[in-house]
Amino acid sequence: MTTYGWPILFTLALWWGSTIVILYLDGLPRRTYFWSMTGISLLAMGALAGLAIASGDTSVTGAYRAFTCGLILWAWQITSYFMGLTTGPRRTPCDPSCRGWRRFVAAVSTCLYHELGIAVMAVVIVALVRDQPNAFGAWTFIVLWWMHASAKLNLFFGVPNRGEEFIPPHLQYLTSYMATRPMNAFFPFSVSVSTVIAVFLAGKAISVTATPFEATGFTMLASLMVLAILEHWLLVTPFDANALWQWGLRTAPDAGPTEPGPPAESSSIMETSCVPDASSQPKRRRVISPA
Repeated sequence: MTTYGWPILFTLALWWGSTIVILYLDGLPRRTYFWSMTGISLLAMGALAGLAIASGDTSVTGAYRAFTCGLILWAWQITSYFMGLTTGPRRTPCDPSCRGWRRFVAAVSTCLYHELGIAVMAVVIVALVRDQPNAFGAWTFIVLWWMHASAKLNLFFGVPNRGEEFIPPHLQYLTSYMATRPMNAFFPFSVSVSTVIAVFLAGKAISVTATPFEATGFTMLASLMVLAILEHWLLVTPFDANALWQWGLRTAPDAGPTEPGPPAESSSIMETSCVPDASSQPKRRRVISPA
């Protein structure tokens, strides 16, 4: 239990708790965003310092500290994005006539600053832990980055459960860049690659040569990857996961239904309509964790 059970529980609690906090803060009135971002920015600065300190610590405690710091830094990125502070140069709905590559470029322009910010922070984090024995904080950030990017691409290519209720009103234009489909060609690839990575990390954790420090760190990474894979499956399975996030959603106003656009006219994942036809889909209230 000590070697594997506690790291798994710790990962689950931190993942769930951070998601609830982010949803709660993003659902507050926009006049509160300055204070929320000030607080989480101070926390992120502390996490950067903590990451640098923990990078030389190969104890079990050092693994917990590095993992926590990596997740806090990721939470800063997600919070600033959903508050609309680090999105992109395009902040308008997608033109219904936009298709194929033009639609993809338009979608990227809605989150360009966010993605560049993630890349810059990743470089800073890697620089902090470079040549140090404890890189679990950096790997935590990278795992979350990969799974977040994968989820975004799946929403762009099309899934049945788009989670519009998760998106705050000031970012509702993002839903016009999502497609509604039973499945897309990228989904099996993304989940398969992620599953292979999760198995690899789990194998490193249970290796007979793994030290307690390594077993703890790799168990948390594997658990985080499994949780992210589960979130991917919630995009395509008929399961209402909103009960997991109700505490965080108490502050979120009802954005109301979005106006459906024209249906997709092609089976190609790069040629769907900018605004998919949601009128034929049953309305489900579900949320996918951002963390």
